[in-house]
Amino acid sequence: MPDTKLVLVTGAGGFIGHHLVKYLVARGYRVRGVDIKYPEFEPTVAHEFELLDLRRFDNCLIAMRGVDEVYHLAANMGGIGFIETYKGEIVRDNTMININTIEAARIHGVKRFLFTSSACVYPGYRQNTTDVTPLKEEDAYPADAEDGYGWEKLYMERTCRHYREDFGLETRVVRFHNIYGPLGTYDGGREKSPAAICRKVALANDGDEIEVWGDGQQTRSYCYIDDCVEGLYRLMRSDYPHPLNLGTDRLVSINELVDIVARIAGKRIRKRYDLTKPQGVRGRNSDNTRLRQVLGWEPQTPLEEGLRITYQWIRSELIRTGRLESAQAGGVEVRVPPTPRGSQVVPG
Repeated sequence: MPDTKLVLVTGAGGFIGHHLVKYLVARGYRVRGVDIKYPEFEPTVAHEFELLDLRRFDNCLIAMRGVDEVYHLAANMGGIGFIETYKGEIVRDNTMININTIEAARIHGVKRFLFTSSACVYPGYRQNTTDVTPLKEEDAYPADAEDGYGWEKLYMERTCRHYREDFGLETRVVRFHNIYGPLGTYDGGREKSPAAICRKVALANDGDEIEVWGDGQQTRSYCYIDDCVEGLYRLMRSDYPHPLNLGTDRLVSINELVDIVARIAGKRIRKRYDLTKPQGVRGRNSDNTRLRQVLGWEPQTPLEEGLRITYQWIRSELIRTGRLESAQAGGVEVRVPPTPRGSQVVPG
């Protein structure tokens, strides 16, 4: 049995937070989940789940009572369309959530605090080609983070360092590289590219055309959710206090991603490019050298396998909600209303 008394997961109503709660409970931890919403697609298994807005400091103090360790995932965020559109809201909300949470952790004498950062902290000048050199952790400086979301993440990384050095709070920092999998947002404007592509392909008939943002040549690496939560746990248990990449180092283009999902679906899919839509940096990949050195481990799930599971889950959701039959009969994609802004959903 773990020797920690109580673990807090903030953002436990979101995609990664929900999976992390299940992982920790299965390992014997007593878990308190906190968010402003419950998990969307299945009930939480947290021993305690509290609806708290962590932009308020008093709620952070409530969340931290009796806690030994904190996995801090709560954030207002989404896919590239969302983070390019709501920069002021994202910076305001996440800065308040982050500072309030780590200060409450200090006051309550929390033993370890893990902050989930993002590959968006890396400079744009290192990501302007599709065949980008994999990003090492030290490449975050000289800083030129993604406007808004990336800068608030980088600021919180520095805050963790100063709280560790000045206040003795053991902090851990992870930089996510495109986490995907089932039980995550797949519509409404906050979804990431794998979920959006799975949805579009599932709703299409064989031979149909789907919309691709940008020219499809932009490149990324993707990490499956099961590997993500295992990496979080391994980092928390380690003695490594500095930022660490968590992702895979397999670089694929958006065009390749569409082709993989189409093969999984058994469909012939044509692409229609919309160059007016946000597409982020030209290329981004994770250098996993330090991840292997520090944890003696790296993500194991092949992209095709992770996408197969994700596609099947999203397709089943579209069937359950009646959208698949409706969209294919009418030849159009039906969209659901967007998730209300201000939700504390986890970065992915």
